[in-house]
Amino acid sequence: MTVAKTSVLVLDCAEPESLAHFYAELLGADIRPGDGFDMVEVVGGPGVHLAICRDHGYAPPSWPRPEDSQQAHLRILVAPEDLDEAEREAVSLGARPVSADAEEGPRDARLFSDPAGHTFTLAATGVKR
Repeated sequence: MTVAKTSVLVLDCAEPESLAHFYAELLGADIRPGDGFDMVEVVGGPGVHLAICRDHGYAPPSWPRPEDSQQAHLRILVAPEDLDEAEREAVSLGARPVSADAEEGPRDARLFSDPAGHTFTLAATGVKR
């Protein structure tokens, strides 16, 4: 018999409350206290559950620079016709575009960093990358 399990992606950062607000706004989710003093959770509809944890010695990843690994990233799926609007929304909330390649023109997957430096991708549903 398999034990029922669930998972949550935990992002470390220096200021968990502000990063939780970023992701709550971006994902249309709610913020709630997490397990422990330095943990905040972002919970929304199906598939939306993040935890943000304070790391007092946090240093953001430098990906795509080769000296550090990417560590982890989120892939946020949106309808293809909503990709441009989702990008505008993310940037207005404090996301920064990250150029990992020299691809020109319209793209169906776009890479960003959140205010704490974690990378995430906005991708049109059905995109395999």
